[in-house]
Amino acid sequence: MKTFMLSILLIANGLIIPTAQAASIYAGKAKAQAVCSQCHGIKMPSQDAPFPPLAGRGIDYLKTAIKQYRNKTRKSEIMNNIAGSLSDKTINNIAVYYGRLKP
Repeated sequence: MKTFMLSILLIANGLIIPTAQAASIYAGKAKAQAVCSQCHGIKMPSQDAPFPPLAGRGIDYLKTAIKQYRNKTRKSEIMNNIAGSLSDKTINNIAVYYGRLKP
């Protein structure tokens, strides 16, 4: 009986942990609309803006780039300031949101 209960706990634990790390598209969208879209737009920046579009970029690329800006290993005064307060979870949410958009 102990083995059965231990098995159930391990299976349940395995099912719960991945969902705790899952990205929230809604949280990513909210943050992107509030912060990122001011320069990068949602699907495309304004025609006069010198900022690259983020929609459709690789999720891993976006995560890495934003973390580099946050950690100041990638230099941009604007992006270093904006990304400086972002948590890993927020970065993940933003990257997944923009990565899933069609440009």
